[in-house]
Formats: sequence, C-alpha cells, structure tokens
Amino acid sequence: MAKMSLEELRKLRGEKQNELKRRDTDGKTMQIIVGMGTCGIAAGAKDTLDAFISELTKRGLSEHAIIRQTGCMGLCANEPTVELIVPDMPTVMYGNVKADKVAELVESHIIGKKLLDKMILNRPSADIVNQ
Repeated sequence: MAKMSLEELRKLRGEKQNELKRRDTDGKTMQIIVGMGTCGIAAGAKDTLDAFISELTKRGLSEHAIIRQTGCMGLCANEPTVELIVPDMPTVMYGNVKADKVAELVESHIIGKKLLDKMILNRPSADIVNQ
C-alpha cells in the first residue's frame, strides 16, 4: 500500500467520521428501510439504497434519517421495496423504487409530506390518513 499524504489522511478521516454519523441513531426522526433480500438486490435495491444516501446528503437531511436494510419484505414482484417512516406521515411501503425514483420520493413524501399514490404498496387505512 502506498503512503498517504497528510491531506489524504484528513480526507479519509472525514469520510469515515461521516459514515459513523450516518449509522448513529440518536436524535433521528425518520427511517428509510430498503428491502435487500436476493430479489431486491437483483431488482436494483443496492442502487436504490445508494441513491437515498446520496439524495439525503445532498439535501442536508442525512442527519435526521436512519437508512436501514432488511431482508425480503415478501413483495418480490414489486422490488425494490422501501418502507418510509416519517414524522406526521403514515408509515408507507413503496414498490418498484428504482434509483431514479428516489429524488421524487424524498421531495414529495419526506419534504412535501404528500403520498405518492402510484407507488404505494401498502396504503394506510382511511381513518389514519386525513385527505
């Protein structure tokens, strides 16, 4: 392994500190759970997970969100599947969440507090949602 300069070491330290902050759960108000079973991975769930990390970081929301992976959610035909738990919103499971749909989910569901009906797999009961 080649020697690293002081600047390279500082950059690496900063990257690792940011990774550790993302894993910390204290004070985080929302959860994003990505189905990473074999079916989900084959459908592109890894790219979806990476897109959520990138989008939340870009919008300054990563310090408020826990991004988790889980096994198969049992909805293999709708992979990649994502469950969103956001304050003041019902818990919702979205299907067919390819990486190119992540920005729309963040903008509409997380920031705008609006459900994306066309992607919902598990719509909350009418008595939970006030529309």
